[in-house]
Amino acid sequence: MAMEYKARKRLALAVLVLGLPAYIVLAVTLMSEAARFHKVIEFFIYVALGIGWVFPLKWVFRGIGQPDPDAND
Repeated sequence: MAMEYKARKRLALAVLVLGLPAYIVLAVTLMSEAARFHKVIEFFIYVALGIGWVFPLKWVFRGIGQPDPDAND
């Protein structure tokens, strides 16, 4: 069952306001423990962590910038 537009919009906002900062803290904490990597490898791990969070949540953000399809004109 698909989520309605308003619920998906609220979920997207919650992910950006609450989830993303928590993910950033977790990623930086994990990378600070792994300080033995070479700087180039560390850079690519940060890039992968920075891009990788969005793929599981892509369905939440799809179509959020569009007008509400359920709204009556």
